[in-house]
Amino acid sequence: MAAVAALQSSMSSLSLSSSNSFFGQRLSLRSLSPVQFKSPEKPCLIVMKLKRWERKECKPNSLPVLHKMHVKVGDTIKVIAGDDKGKIGEITKIFRHNSTVVVKDINLKTKHMKSREEGEPGQIIKIEAPIHSSSVMLYSKEKNVASRVGHKVLDDGKRVRYLIKTGEIIDNAENWKKLKEEAKKTELAATTS
Repeated sequence: MAAVAALQSSMSSLSLSSSNSFFGQRLSLRSLSPVQFKSPEKPCLIVMKLKRWERKECKPNSLPVLHKMHVKVGDTIKVIAGDDKGKIGEITKIFRHNSTVVVKDINLKTKHMKSREEGEPGQIIKIEAPIHSSSVMLYSKEKNVASRVGHKVLDDGKRVRYLIKTGEIIDNAENWKKLKEEAKKTELAATTS
């Protein structure tokens, strides 16, 4: 009852006579209490080339969250899911912000390229598209078997990855030397051409 009486008294004070009209008058901003909104997430400041619909997870310091992956560049892998299931290849590039890998000559997509210069024809090329890292398994060339990866510490204190099924160590110095030599060759080829 008290609420109804309070409402009636406030309505009676608002009369629609011309002398006491509130229509057309500005609302005073002082009467309104200031409301502050805080965004729940900080915006991501690092800009990378992403699709319009892709969103990157960010840490509180606005850096992207980089996921740990069981594969590295240069590993031989077998695709266990998707259109290229069963194919074997070597990893050429990894993207840690969305856990994808690019494998040599696997998951080829067609790209239509426009001509860059006048008189030059356009072309259709095949590019290697990324695959999610959960769709690949490490592969042993010697025993022809795909296996999960394990970690162990050697006698000299080095922490290495190994294949669980075969016990074969993946991270050895020879593999890294071979990868570095190949990278140097490709850099030299790119600078000469």
